[in-house]
Amino acid sequence: MHIAAVTAPSGGALDLLLADTAWSLIADGLRPAGLIQVNTARAGIRRCDMDVQVLPEGQVFRISQSLGPGARGCHLDPAGLEGAISAVRADLAEHRPDILIVNKFGKHEAEGRGFAGLIADVLETGIPVLVGVNGLNRDAFENYAGGLAHVIDPDRRAVLDWIRRVTVTEPA
Repeated sequence: MHIAAVTAPSGGALDLLLADTAWSLIADGLRPAGLIQVNTARAGIRRCDMDVQVLPEGQVFRISQSLGPGARGCHLDPAGLEGAISAVRADLAEHRPDILIVNKFGKHEAEGRGFAGLIADVLETGIPVLVGVNGLNRDAFENYAGGLAHVIDPDRRAVLDWIRRVTVTEPA
């Protein structure tokens, strides 16, 4: 079983690292599954819009909700996230990927929702999983992973090296 966590100083940097990783894998002929996140700033609004794209080249889901210019709380749209996760599950039912990339282990996952069940299901099949984890949810992720997760520096080369190491198919 191969699971790894990567963090970055800011959420935007982590999103870019995971997206760059996914596109590099595709260019190398590997097939990632999962989600990458794209954030779009809006004028006059403190929080950005959050969209996720189903890998490798799938549907885009809005996972944020507009709560107004003064909103400070979480603006995740749980229905949007669940729709994206359902799309990933459907893709996994049709195609076996080389790796599952989860853009974020967040509050929902820490509470056993969101990607929590899918990560466990995918690991049981032997497919490696790469998870973006922010500082707020690091302890929850470590509890979830039960000490089995490899922690990778937020460096493109380090992430790709780990993926290439765990996706190598051994000769029959």
